[in-house]
Amino acid sequence: MTIRELVVRAVDVPLRRQLSTSGGAIMSVPLLLLDLHTTEGVTGHAYLFCFDALGQRLLRDVLVEAGSLLNDVALDAAAVEAQLDRRFRLVGARGLIGMALAGVDVAVWDALSQAAGLSLARYLGVEPVAVPAYNSNGLGLQGNRGVALEAEELVAEGFTTIKLRLGYADVDRDLEAVEWVRKAVGPEVEILVDYNQLLAPVEARFRCSALDRLGLGWIEEPIVHDDLASCAQLTATTNTPIQIGENFMGPHAVRQALDAHASDLVMFDLQRIGGVSGWLAAARLTANAGIPTSSHLFPEVSVHLLCATPTRDRLEFVDWASPILADPLVVRDGLVAPRDVPGSGVSWDEAAVTRYLV
Repeated sequence: MTIRELVVRAVDVPLRRQLSTSGGAIMSVPLLLLDLHTTEGVTGHAYLFCFDALGQRLLRDVLVEAGSLLNDVALDAAAVEAQLDRRFRLVGARGLIGMALAGVDVAVWDALSQAAGLSLARYLGVEPVAVPAYNSNGLGLQGNRGVALEAEELVAEGFTTIKLRLGYADVDRDLEAVEWVRKAVGPEVEILVDYNQLLAPVEARFRCSALDRLGLGWIEEPIVHDDLASCAQLTATTNTPIQIGENFMGPHAVRQALDAHASDLVMFDLQRIGGVSGWLAAARLTANAGIPTSSHLFPEVSVHLLCATPTRDRLEFVDWASPILADPLVVRDGLVAPRDVPGSGVSWDEAAVTRYLV
């Protein structure tokens, strides 16, 4: 099979629940939709999260350039990587360029598994299984009554684990938010928290120590993710598991963090880790280290990849792309199973895409 054309479309999808984090507020999700057409009629799909309108424009420019190089290239992940590496080697396939190329990689794997008549999980040689998921929609920085009400709603959607964003003005406000959520959902629901890299190391040690008594499932990114020495110190002195990894740019970053013992847990972001190819390489590293591995965003594809991850832990469930998907994922009893259809199961609701086109 050979590639005929890469088509890229920009959409801006409103969030069902707006999200305020220590890194800023998210009101809607700017996405890029990739359609990788082959000469044989199979089309691979993928989408990228672009953060804001500027990121969307820059990522789109990279994808247009990448697409111009792929006509008549064999539909093979290694061949596509080699072709794009020649073009971007001097600039460097990191940052936004790396994210854009990861989207191409995902579309290639989707097309390959479709052509084989297998779900992506089965194409990777594993059985699709239901994966524990946590609800990551909402629960941003807001009033205590607001987070309590929203927590009740998230649990009612079929989840037994939810994630709360922290990073209020002081530790007492952080503790209050957790306690309000705990009262709202009861003792059986697991609560995870996320600081989005807000805290300085000293403040992180102080706040994490205070959070230790609350029985949380993990504390995510209390400090900047690539200060590995400080992450390791915090991990060694905190009883609650420390989670980092959504900002790892490729498997090499995973190896560095594992070597530094920077966290108890890790998570991969599909577009930062290097698409399906990068994920598989990174998962071999966490398997060798025996460290639990979760996902960040992109649940439709990530659930397939977690099935192929020996130390799989949790699927982060967000419904951000659901409004433009023909068949969104379904949650049952806190579990999400990959769609057992050829490919990743990602396809577009074209009427919705037209509605949200940028």
